[in-house]
Amino acid sequence: MQQTKRRFVFPVHIAVFLGPAVLLYTVFMVVPLINSLRLSFFETVNQNQQSFAGLQNYIKLFTDSNFAPFFWRALRNNFVFFAVHMLVQNPIGLLLAALLAEGGRLRNFFRTIIFMPTVLSVVIIGFIWQLILNPLWGVAESMLEAVGLGAWFGPWLGKPETALVTVALISVWQFVGIPMILFYAALIGIPDELTEAARVDGASAWETFWRIKFPLILPTVGIVGILTFVGNFNAFDLIYTMKGANAGPDFATDIMGTLFYRTFFGQQLQLGNPTMGATVAAMMFLIILTGVLLYMFLWARRIQTYEL
Repeated sequence: MQQTKRRFVFPVHIAVFLGPAVLLYTVFMVVPLINSLRLSFFETVNQNQQSFAGLQNYIKLFTDSNFAPFFWRALRNNFVFFAVHMLVQNPIGLLLAALLAEGGRLRNFFRTIIFMPTVLSVVIIGFIWQLILNPLWGVAESMLEAVGLGAWFGPWLGKPETALVTVALISVWQFVGIPMILFYAALIGIPDELTEAARVDGASAWETFWRIKFPLILPTVGIVGILTFVGNFNAFDLIYTMKGANAGPDFATDIMGTLFYRTFFGQQLQLGNPTMGATVAAMMFLIILTGVLLYMFLWARRIQTYEL
């Protein structure tokens, strides 16, 4: 019996639905990214002319006294900013999600209240917290005094050693709802039969969570971690709102996003250079790409092996 060859039919309906999204993403994301990477290999000769510079911009960024100190400080601060979110925001989000997953009549109310700051404008959040922490008329000092901790208060946003962590904790307060929702969705998706079997075997609530629930939500833990990494190395708006383009005091809150802004638009000394700004942006892209690839080849593969 002769077999007929099946002809390939181009899925026109898929192209129709995906076409607009792919076109918009290409025009507004892919093309600017490629152009920014291209620009990082050129140097400005005059206002209307650029010449190919190879890797000279990157060498200048790493070694030149006008750029290197700011770059390495911003990179270090960015890792500190990310570490605060990983060590504070995500564990608190997991704790809140575990509590909400246990049920209760007020579960929806608390879930809404915790997630609400996430949808507020970063500009509003920045100005409100500046007022709260202001040493002259802010309410933070009186609130601490009411609970007997008035001696702890200080000009946290004005001291170089505490400004970055303070801004990071404000960011944690605003965005803790995102990991909470992701963890909550993963936890309520665990079959009740597993937890009931653990309780029948005499496992405590902590043992049930640590030995049953947590291993099952490890893929979500990895996703939250990589989203935190990408989000923090793209951060800019909160620090710009609270501390300005110079990321004061004395550049103590300077991260890659604010360094890129100053470098590209020229708001600090000799850093007004679009090609060097593109170089900083390229470094941000390479750092984020490295983190994503490490997640894909290490964490995701480890999860797949664990599931098998």
